[in-house]
Amino acid sequence: MPRSASLCACCILILAATMAAEPVLPAADEPEPITVLQPFIDNHALAGAVTAVISRDRLLSLEAIGKADLAAGKPMTTDALFWVASMSKPMTATALMMLVDEGKVHLDDAVEKYLPEFRGQMLIAHQEEGQLILKKPAHPITVRNILTHTSGLPFSSRIETPSGYKADLFPLATAVIGYALTPLKTEPDSAFAYCNAGINTAGRIIEVVSGVPYETFMAERLFKPLGMVDTTLWPDDAQLQRLAKSYRPNAGKDGLDEIPIDQLTYPLGNHRRGPSPAGGYFSTAADMARFARMILCGGAVDGHRYLTQESLREMTSTQAGGRLNDPSRGNGYGFGWFTDAKSIEGAAAPAAPCGHGGAYNTDLHVDPARGLAVIFMVQHNGWALGGEHARPTYEKAAVEAFQAK
Repeated sequence: MPRSASLCACCILILAATMAAEPVLPAADEPEPITVLQPFIDNHALAGAVTAVISRDRLLSLEAIGKADLAAGKPMTTDALFWVASMSKPMTATALMMLVDEGKVHLDDAVEKYLPEFRGQMLIAHQEEGQLILKKPAHPITVRNILTHTSGLPFSSRIETPSGYKADLFPLATAVIGYALTPLKTEPDSAFAYCNAGINTAGRIIEVVSGVPYETFMAERLFKPLGMVDTTLWPDDAQLQRLAKSYRPNAGKDGLDEIPIDQLTYPLGNHRRGPSPAGGYFSTAADMARFARMILCGGAVDGHRYLTQESLREMTSTQAGGRLNDPSRGNGYGFGWFTDAKSIEGAAAPAAPCGHGGAYNTDLHVDPARGLAVIFMVQHNGWALGGEHARPTYEKAAVEAFQAK
């Protein structure tokens, strides 16, 4: 990979200084680029990527490779912006757990305590063509249920799917009314069913309990203190200039076609677009590294505590185990995080191995045992030509390069 595609030694020093209280890496220790993604670029499986590796006290690597815009020949840069989609979920869960720490929200409370529109929500007892029979669920859905995808809520409501799913059609209060009016698909606690509706409902609880809009709480309590300057629901004009183009495999599966972000409405900077706590954020690799470092450090960095260790341990521990089948992410789900069910039971560490990806294949994986987090930023809706191996290939190389450092 050309040296121009990786962050210069001076920039590493500046960025690391803002992220770590410990001494930063000296210039002589600038790491060699991790080049394992170059074959994926060369065979047109991958347009471009930005990657980052972070430890508890320093940024170990921040690199860009390939193109942000294939048609224009625009190189990918380390400050490129990406729609991180469901990587929004662990950020939203973190914000809600701040309110849990403050005693303002309790995990086993019914959602209807905070959002009265959920009172009387029904469960589907029987459904076939032309017939729908409802009954009362065994208990109302709880805050724990919506964080763990065990509420029985569907992925989205009918008002969000007029012609394909759109995450940003309504203000959050309106979107949540749609969920409250939608019958549950399964009894609460009985099954894991990944859904945006639950995490969006968590976002609505944040704004009702805090008394400020969801996006304001996220910015003031999480993003600004962490220095996440580019994490936003509504990119401004300057940020849109840095937004990486999105791609999918072409019809022949031998190249890439540029596509819009299909779950969002345009223009992306329009504040009339509703927020989506489950999948609406845009961010950069550097910003996501800052968030990951806070998790690695047990909820507190640079003298600022965001979460208690107890809340962080619970959030990253398996709450919905045994219901998933994703070998790349263990076999469980916590509060807004995929978890490694095998290594968490009785864990003494403040955080357990966890991660989350996004619809266009961005990804964050946090490994407290190794003291590393790996961020993988791309904009691909589907893979061909072996592109599905790009992230695991990079993560393996990153661990091999940095786990002993």
